[in-house]
Amino acid sequence: MTRLHLFDLDGTLLHHTAAPVEISRQLGLEKEIAELERDFVARRIDSRAYAQLVHGLWAGLTESHVVAAFEGAPWLRRIRDTWAEIRGRGEYCAVISLSPSFFVERLKAWGVHEAYGSRFPAVPFAEPVDPAGILTPAAKVEIADRLCVKFGLTRADCVAYGDSLSDAELFGTVPISVAVNADRHLVGLATHSYLGQDLWDAYELVRRAR
Repeated sequence: MTRLHLFDLDGTLLHHTAAPVEISRQLGLEKEIAELERDFVARRIDSRAYAQLVHGLWAGLTESHVVAAFEGAPWLRRIRDTWAEIRGRGEYCAVISLSPSFFVERLKAWGVHEAYGSRFPAVPFAEPVDPAGILTPAAKVEIADRLCVKFGLTRADCVAYGDSLSDAELFGTVPISVAVNADRHLVGLATHSYLGQDLWDAYELVRRAR
């Protein structure tokens, strides 16, 4: 069986943090992003409102800030090894995240087939953010479906890896899912659960279950 492995970014590939948090840290805006994160998790704001607020927060953002955030972030270990293994088996892997595409797409250099994030204007910002380009939890399912068409697969061939309720819709549409350092709500929806800091070990739960 050929599979499509779908990875979340924030809290999944990144250990106990999110791309906007790491970017904001480079700008000295830890307090401000923490408040936005709390509002988002509590569902007081949705992903589009969050994006517009964070766009305003990052008025001084430069490419060097983005590079430093990406390179200094606490990534899980063996991400590249895991994706190389998936590719070596003739399978596919993709990252789908609500975080900015200018951060998410950097993962293509690590060997993932596709990487999707919310569309932000180029850094440094000279344009407003377009709400239509901001991903939602439902958009993760839509992108997964498009990838299935591209690779000649179906939802039945997919494996999802995530950590929070923003992954719940995707978990509900695929037969195999791995809750990675997840909250209790998502663990209850997953077929497998992993706690730790090594992506290979999370992937092994799926590989061993073949």
